[in-house]
Amino acid sequence: MKLKVNAPLDPGFMPMAVVYRDFEAAVKAAGGEKLTIGLERNDGLTSVYTLEVFKDGTGHDKENCEFVERIVKTLLWTRGGYKLIIAGSPVVADYIKAAYSEGGSRDFDRVFMSEVYEAPFEVVAVPFAQAPVTKESASPVGRHLDGCRIGFDAGGSDRKVSSVVEGEATYSEEVVWFPKLQNDPQYHYEGIMDAMKTAASKMPRVDAIGVSTAGVVIGNRIMTSSLFLKVKNENPEAFEKVVKNIYTDIAKELGNVPIEVANDGDVTALAGAMDLGDTNVLGVAMGTSEAGGYVDGNGNITGWLNELAFVPADYNKDAMVDEWSGDYGCGVKYFSQDSVIKLAPAAGIKLDENASPAEKLKVVQKLMAEGDEGAAKIYETIGSYFGYAVAYYALFYDIKHVLLMGRVSSGEGGSILHKTAQKVLAEEFPELAAKITIHLPDESSRRVGQSIAAASLPNIG
Repeated sequence: MKLKVNAPLDPGFMPMAVVYRDFEAAVKAAGGEKLTIGLERNDGLTSVYTLEVFKDGTGHDKENCEFVERIVKTLLWTRGGYKLIIAGSPVVADYIKAAYSEGGSRDFDRVFMSEVYEAPFEVVAVPFAQAPVTKESASPVGRHLDGCRIGFDAGGSDRKVSSVVEGEATYSEEVVWFPKLQNDPQYHYEGIMDAMKTAASKMPRVDAIGVSTAGVVIGNRIMTSSLFLKVKNENPEAFEKVVKNIYTDIAKELGNVPIEVANDGDVTALAGAMDLGDTNVLGVAMGTSEAGGYVDGNGNITGWLNELAFVPADYNKDAMVDEWSGDYGCGVKYFSQDSVIKLAPAAGIKLDENASPAEKLKVVQKLMAEGDEGAAKIYETIGSYFGYAVAYYALFYDIKHVLLMGRVSSGEGGSILHKTAQKVLAEEFPELAAKITIHLPDESSRRVGQSIAAASLPNIG
């Protein structure tokens, strides 16, 4: 595969955007047929995606199956869902059914989605004439700044809370806490309640509460989150009884005020959209993993999963495998500190095996600050990855702005990453370069904070 902007330390890189483009062209030349993928999630909401594939039995069945499996994987982790509907090719439908069966190649995804949506995962095959139709949520979330609001931002090392009166933060505080180390949900409950009561005491009343939190949120409930991982793993009964409804229970205790809880990636994208004064914003944070968030054309959060860490970035089957999901070529190994670490040997940089991932990243960042050529190649490679990933994400999101964030994007390395990603769009996808701007905001340039954006989530009517 010939790329216009190579990933210098990864010659085997096969970006999904280019694979998609080449597949589309080959199908068009051969004469294909339509295939629709539907994903049903909570409240009957359904996302639908239609593409052209080769006709069954024309010598391209394997190619069809392997390509569509990557598209299904992408849709599952961008949109979410517990029911997959394949309308069209019976051959592809059977392949997807096998992959998402118990013990199949995508068993991790099957189990994860079942737990998140509290429903058995299933794959249903139907004729193309019975393809599902789109049913998305149209309810606006965010950008509401009237009244007296609490904005709470739950992080892994600190929690932030703001009192927001008519859109202005009249009080903010940041408190260190250690949620990931605690298996007793009472620790979390008391910490959150203390923050809420403190913010409430700084205002004449509380009209609404907005929460930004790590994890998957469905209907204001915490379905899974790294903040409560020890509770879930060591005290699963308490996770079900206390954690899932922790925020709504606290809102009831504070006077049954309206509350909206959203994933922190989405709230970050919302904060960026409010800062830019625009819509169609995709936020990507490169840290311990790859976090994503999206604000649509109406300036709203969609309720989609946006778990970009599990979205394929590389079609090469020899690409690095994620230890947790057991899948290859996914974002977590391309847009996180893991990516920096995996590329270090090819850059001629030896890292201490006993050091933590964060410590290893700091070593590379220090070398970058000193002008090390190998370190620069690492960021150039990740920049190439990212430019092609943005082009791929644009197949599934309507994007005008991409916010590039997280500790991997900091410093001079982040500037190289940013510049290379822009070069990919300009040279490989000029039609996207004319439409999409990749931003590298520094913390001081964000006038609208995360907790204020969180406070804007609920509509108090």
